[in-house]
Amino acid sequence: MKVLKFGGTSVGSVKSIESLRHIVEKEAKKQPVIVVVSALGGITDKLIATSKMAETGDEAWRISYEEIVDRHYKMIDTIITDNATREKLFATVDTLLEQLKSILFGVFLVHDLSKKSYDAIVSYGERLSSHIVAALIRGSKRLNSLDFIMTERKDNRQVLDSELTNQLVRSAFTPLQRITVVPGFISRDRHTREITNLGRGGSDYTASIIAAALDAEVLEIWTDVDGFMTADPRVIKTAYTINELSYIEAMELCNFGAKVIYPPTIYPVCVKNIPIKVKNTFNPENPGTVIKQKIKNDHKSIKGISSISGTTLITVAGLSMVGVIGVNQRIFTALTKGGISVFMVSQASSENSTSIGVRDADADQAVAVLNQEFSKEIETGAMFPMHAEGGLATVAIVGENMRHTPGVAGKLFGTLGRSGISVIACAQGASETNISFVINGTYLRKALNVLHDSFFLSEYKVLNLFICGIGTVGGRLIEQIHNQYEELKEHSRLKLNVVGIASSKNAIFDRDGIDLTHYREALKDSAPSDVEALKEKILSMNIFNSVFVDCTASKDVAQLYQTLLEHNINVVAANKIAASSDYQSYTKLKQTALDRGVIYRFETNVGAGLPIIGTINDLRNSGDRILKIEAVLSGTLNYIFNELSAQVPFSETVRLAKENGYSEPDPRIDLSGTDVIRKLVILTREAGYQIEQADVEKHLFIPQQLFEGTVDDFWRQLPSLDADFEARRQQLESEGKRWRFVAEMDKGVAKVSLKAVAKGHPFYNLQGSNNIVMLTTERYKEFPMLIQGYGAGASVTAAGVFANIMSIANI
Repeated sequence: MKVLKFGGTSVGSVKSIESLRHIVEKEAKKQPVIVVVSALGGITDKLIATSKMAETGDEAWRISYEEIVDRHYKMIDTIITDNATREKLFATVDTLLEQLKSILFGVFLVHDLSKKSYDAIVSYGERLSSHIVAALIRGSKRLNSLDFIMTERKDNRQVLDSELTNQLVRSAFTPLQRITVVPGFISRDRHTREITNLGRGGSDYTASIIAAALDAEVLEIWTDVDGFMTADPRVIKTAYTINELSYIEAMELCNFGAKVIYPPTIYPVCVKNIPIKVKNTFNPENPGTVIKQKIKNDHKSIKGISSISGTTLITVAGLSMVGVIGVNQRIFTALTKGGISVFMVSQASSENSTSIGVRDADADQAVAVLNQEFSKEIETGAMFPMHAEGGLATVAIVGENMRHTPGVAGKLFGTLGRSGISVIACAQGASETNISFVINGTYLRKALNVLHDSFFLSEYKVLNLFICGIGTVGGRLIEQIHNQYEELKEHSRLKLNVVGIASSKNAIFDRDGIDLTHYREALKDSAPSDVEALKEKILSMNIFNSVFVDCTASKDVAQLYQTLLEHNINVVAANKIAASSDYQSYTKLKQTALDRGVIYRFETNVGAGLPIIGTINDLRNSGDRILKIEAVLSGTLNYIFNELSAQVPFSETVRLAKENGYSEPDPRIDLSGTDVIRKLVILTREAGYQIEQADVEKHLFIPQQLFEGTVDDFWRQLPSLDADFEARRQQLESEGKRWRFVAEMDKGVAKVSLKAVAKGHPFYNLQGSNNIVMLTTERYKEFPMLIQGYGAGASVTAAGVFANIMSIANI
C-alpha cells in the first residue's frame, strides 16, 4: 500500500484538486492508498489571522470568517456534481463551520485566545478539506486523525506519543480500504483529550507516522514543485531538481530552510527504510525526488545548498567559561525551558565563547533567558552580557559524499572569500554531511549563487557583466557577446549575462540579463545616470561572479576601479588611464585585485587585441627577465608615415588618418605621442620596472607651437610643415629607409622618438595601422621575440576585451 500526502496548493484550486483525484484513482487501481490532506491553500493562515482579529475585539473577524465559508462553499459547488453527495457534504461542512464560528465568537467576547482555543480553530482547515476530498473521490472512506494521532505534553510543548499512536493507527486502518482519506496536521492530547497539532507542515508528519505504522511500500509527498532543488529557484535561476537524496541529506536540507517537506517527517519512515517520493501535483509525470537509505552511483560531493534568512547569532562569552564543565548544559537547558530552538552552534576551542544561531523572532527572548541564567556571573564580571547580532543569514551545503572528498571546506571558504563574503561563524559535525556558516544577510543571494556555481551544481557557469561605454569598441563588444552567446552556452557551458549597460548619460540594469537586441532603445528610454550613480547601483546589486568592463576613455570611470575591486568585482579595461596613471595608484589596483582574489585585466591597453601584456606576464611568471622593449605602438602614426609620399604630403596624411577613423578628432593627441607614452609606461611597468609618464624622454617631430591654440589653428598651420617633411622623406627614400615612431625601454629607461629604420629591420615593412613589439629578454637575447598585427580598430579591440572576459570565466 501507499500513503499519499497532498499539500495546501494541491487542494487549493479546482484544477489542483481535480488533479489530486486523478492521481489517487490511478494509484488506487494498483494498490490500496491512504490519502492525507492539508487545508485548502491559504486557509490555515486565514484561520490564524481571523482568530487574532477576534482576540483583539476587531469586528472584521466576522467578514474574514464569511470569506472562509465562501471559499469552501465555492469549492464544493464547483467540484461535487452529484446532488445527494453535495447535500450530505454541505450538512457536514455546515456543522463544522458553525462550531468554528462559536469558538471565534467566544474568543471575541472574552478577548482571550488560549492555546486550547487556538489549536481548535486551526484544526478546522484539515477537518473541512478532508471531508471535501473524501466526497470527491468515489468509494473512499474518511477516517478522523483525532481518533489515532495522539500527543502528550513534555517540556512545555506537545510531542507525539509514538507507541500509543502506532497501536491506534494499526487498529483504525484494519481492515485496509481501497482509498482512505485522512486530515493531516491535527492530533489529540492522550490525557486531556483536547485537540492539538503536529506543527505547521504537520500534514507531512501525519502521513509519515501512518506510513511507518502500516509498513507502507512508499510515502509520496505531493506538492507544487518537482522535488528537492539544488537551491532555492527563486534566488538561483539555474537550480534544478535533485533525483535522489539520502535520508540524512534530506533531513539536513529541511532543517536549513528547504521547505519541501516538514523535517520530522523523515524519521518515522527512515527507521522502517520506507522511501519518500516528492512529486508535483501539477506535473505528475515528472519523476521528482526519491529519498532513501542508500544511493547508488552517487559521485557528487555536494547535493544541495539551503539557507535560513532572519538569523540572529547570540554569543555567550566569558573567561570563566574556560575549562568549566556544565556551561553548555546550562545554555541549552535554559533555552529549552524557554521553548527556543537553536539550529546552529559554534564554539571556539579555547572554550571562552559559544555562539548559537536562532531565528530573529526568538532572539530577544533567548537573550533574556540567557542573561537570567548567567546573571550572577555577569554581575561579578566572570561573564559578559549576551551579545546578539541580527540581520544575518545561515547557509548550509549538504552532501554525504563530502566525507570522501578532501578540500570541500577549503573550496567553500575560498569561493566566499574571492566574492568578498566574510564568514561570521561556522560549524561542521564529524559526520561531514553539512557545513553551516553565518554571513551578513545582505550577501545571502550572492553567496548562494556563487556557491551553486562553484560546486558545479549549476548547469552553466555564469558571468555577470556590467559594460560601460557603447561607442565603437563597446558597441562591437556587445555585438560579439550577443553573437557568441549560444555557442558559449552550448559548448562551454558558460552564460555571459549582461546585467548592466551604461552610456555617458544613461544606464540600464537587469539582474536576469538585458536583451542585447534592443539595448540602445532601452537606454534612450532610461533615466539619466552618472558615474557615481553607476557605482552605487553596481554595489547595491551585489551580484556574484561580476565583471566591470570599461570601454570608455573616461578618467572618472577609471577612478571607479579601486572601489569595485575592493568589493570583489573583477575589472576588464580597454581604458588605459588607470594603468598609466601614477605608479602608486597602478600598484594599488594590482595589489587590491591580488588581495581580494579578483582579476584586473587591461590587455587591450596596448596593441588592441594583440597578446602583448599577457606574453610579458607569462615570460616574467616563468622566470624570464625583460631587458629591452622596442615597439611601434601607434596605429595612427604608422598609417600617417606609410601613406606619406611625393603625391600625398604630410598634412594630407594627417587629414586622411582623421577621415578614416585612425586618429582622434583632435589629431594632436596622436601627434603629441601622449598615447604612445601611456602605452610604453604600461609595458615598462608590466615588465617589472617603476616608471611615471614624466620619466619618458620625448623626441617629437611636430613644433611645439602647433600644439597651442585651437584645432582650427592647427589645421591652418599644418601645411607649413609639408616642404620640410617631403625633403626629409626624399633623403630617407634615397637611403632605403622609412620613418617609424618608436617606443623604447632599455632596463627601465624609456623614450619615444621618430626613427629612420633600414631595410631588413623588423619595423621596415610594417603595413597600414599595424603594431609591432620586439621583446629582448634573458632567454630571447640573440633573437628577440616579435609580436605583430592589427594594433587598432574597434573589432579587434573589442575581441581583445572579450578575450580578457573569457580568461576570467576560465579561472
